[in-house]
Amino acid sequence: MSTPVLELSGISKRFGAVQALSEVDLRVSPGEVVALLGDNGAGKSTLVKVIAGVNPADSGEILWEDRPVTIAKPGDAQRLGIATIYQDLALCDNLDIVANLFLGSEHTTASGALDEVEMERRARELLDSLSVRIPSLRVPVASLSGGQRQIIAIARSLLGDPKVVMLDEPTAALGVAQTAQVLDLIERLRDSGLGVILISHNMADVRAVADRAMVLRLGRNAGDFQVEDTSYEEIVAAITGAADNPVARRSGRVPVAGTEDA
Repeated sequence: MSTPVLELSGISKRFGAVQALSEVDLRVSPGEVVALLGDNGAGKSTLVKVIAGVNPADSGEILWEDRPVTIAKPGDAQRLGIATIYQDLALCDNLDIVANLFLGSEHTTASGALDEVEMERRARELLDSLSVRIPSLRVPVASLSGGQRQIIAIARSLLGDPKVVMLDEPTAALGVAQTAQVLDLIERLRDSGLGVILISHNMADVRAVADRAMVLRLGRNAGDFQVEDTSYEEIVAAITGAADNPVARRSGRVPVAGTEDA
């Protein structure tokens, strides 16, 4: 097994009287998709914000390529090579694809003007490398489908050459064809050697692209599974706590519950 690019050990986070995370461990290796699963209030969103530097951990250790690091703010995560794509995507509907891709990191000419030609060339090169086909890069993002918007948000994160990409519910509210397009892109990210953390409530998506499933329950680790060797029922049992329920164990029944993010 390759050395993890990102490894968290004993991560804890408290908000006042609420203990959101307790001694949580997580690792992701290059070229691996790790699904982060859990029911409402399990701590998924808090853990993502710890990794992204939005809410730093109270205690625990973070290793980046086998060396200890501190992630105290979003800039720390970005400099390490961690990119986060949240559900809201943070796209500007009135701007075109090129402008959205380079928003905040525009290329300029020697005279200080925007270098539209170079940005469009780089945008086309990036999307071609991801096998993404969009006829015109100058259409407003508002005119794109939900799947295309998700892909643009992911592509924008890759301009910083990250080594780990976190995706928060990337297929939520997408149709079947658009979901397939996004899942195909996630597989390409893995094949290019990136570590991917996929937060999802859709078990079909998880089984389609994830190598491992890491389950949180009530802010604690509840299981770490190789997806291809684990049944749907085992993962759901870890999410719902059925494995700790003596009645469920005796009856052999596993309650099926939703796993939507908090």
